[in-house]
Amino acid sequence: MSLSSRSYFSVCALLISGLLVSGCATQDPAAKAAGEIFDPYENTNRAVHSFNRGVDRIAFRPASKGYVAIVPDPMVTSFSYFAENLSMPGQAVNALLQGNLKEAGTALARFAINTVVGVGGLSDPASAFHIPEVDTDFGETLHVWGVKEGAYVELPVFGPSTTRDAVGVFVDFFTNPISYAKHSPADDIGIYAKIVDQLGDRGRYSDTIDSILYESADSYAQARLIYLQNRRFELGQSAEIAEIDPFELDTEGF
Repeated sequence: MSLSSRSYFSVCALLISGLLVSGCATQDPAAKAAGEIFDPYENTNRAVHSFNRGVDRIAFRPASKGYVAIVPDPMVTSFSYFAENLSMPGQAVNALLQGNLKEAGTALARFAINTVVGVGGLSDPASAFHIPEVDTDFGETLHVWGVKEGAYVELPVFGPSTTRDAVGVFVDFFTNPISYAKHSPADDIGIYAKIVDQLGDRGRYSDTIDSILYESADSYAQARLIYLQNRRFELGQSAEIAEIDPFELDTEGF
């Protein structure tokens, strides 16, 4: 990696400190408890959303459709397995940071089995061996540490997020031990694998994503609602989001 360990930890500390100071200090606790959406940067977020829609329409959408049309479905699935397998060491680190030793061990077990038996991770024998799937990230780590969700933000290219999860997106680039393999094909392979995996997901779920981005009455509000509902569910937060009724929006198929 281009950042030294010292500069990496300095940047992470700076980001987390900024998150703690500004990300959630102004939200009314009662509103948060009621599940309301906290979007003080809506004007900026909508501008970023428009940019992201343009990138999707011009580049990512046609590329993903071409990818799933040309590449056989079993290969698309294999590339998805490969990208997921590369993420396992980083997920093991996050599980450890969350104090979940069992999940960390599960992630490492999946990585070892799928790498060795699954031909470098192109298949998923770990699931056949009934080893549970693992899905965690640094945003969840911050949640476990007590960091609040903060404001809703839409990130360029990455899409919907929150101030807490935006920090997580950045830190996850550096917490995977594979990223520190120097002078080897593993240097940037995780990034390339993630891009190919996202192409596959965009192509496979094209109709649903298109209905949100291009057919709903307000694609920004719809994407925001879906992201926050799914993310809060993943983190075990049961508060309903009352600001928007998704069934009042014209999504035609979502």
